[in-house]
Amino acid sequence: MHRETWIFGYGSLIWRPAFRFERMAPGYITGWARRFWQGSTDHRGVPGAPGRVVTLVPAPLGRCWGMAYRVAAADVDEVLRALDHREKGGYARCDVPLTLAEEAHAESAPRAAIVYVATPDNPDYLGEAPLSEIAAQVLASHGPSGSNVEYVLRLADALAAMNATDDHVTELAQLVGQGAVARAPRSESRPAPAAAP
Repeated sequence: MHRETWIFGYGSLIWRPAFRFERMAPGYITGWARRFWQGSTDHRGVPGAPGRVVTLVPAPLGRCWGMAYRVAAADVDEVLRALDHREKGGYARCDVPLTLAEEAHAESAPRAAIVYVATPDNPDYLGEAPLSEIAAQVLASHGPSGSNVEYVLRLADALAAMNATDDHVTELAQLVGQGAVARAPRSESRPAPAAAP
C-alpha cells in the first residue's frame, strides 16, 4: 500500500487550491502559528512594492487550522511541480504532522502532510511588524493575483467558515476592512475631471 500524500494549505490554498485532489478536509497542525510576515512580489504585490502574505512561524503551543488535500499517487509529481512554481517566492516544502478535524478527538496518530513555509532567510521575508503597519501595506498593495486586501479578507472569511480561530488574521482583517471603507468615500468624493475644451 502506497503512502498517502496530503498537502496542508493555510493561506490561499484554503480557498483556491487549483490542483487535482481526491479529498479535502479541514485540519490543523501544531507547533506553528500563521503570520503575515512574508513579502509577495509575484502574487499580491510587485518588486519594489511587496504585498504581505502568510507564512508559518514556530509556536510551541500554537495550533494552525487550514485545509488538507489528499492527492492521488498518480498526480503527486504534477501537483508538487505546480505548487513549487506557485510558491516559488520564498517558500520551501516541509513535512508536518497533520490532524484532520474529524479525527481530533480520536486516538489515531497524526498523518504526515506537506506544507510550504517561507523562512526568515528568503529574500522576500519581511518579518514582524505592528498590525497597523501591516494593514497599511496591505491596503497599498496589488499584484498579478489581485489585491492584497482581497487576500486578507478571503482568508479571514475562509477561516470563519471553518469555525477556526486565528486572532492575528481576524485583527488584521478588521483593520484592513476599516481602512478599505475609510478610503472608499474619499475616492468617490473626488471632483470629476474637467472636460477637455
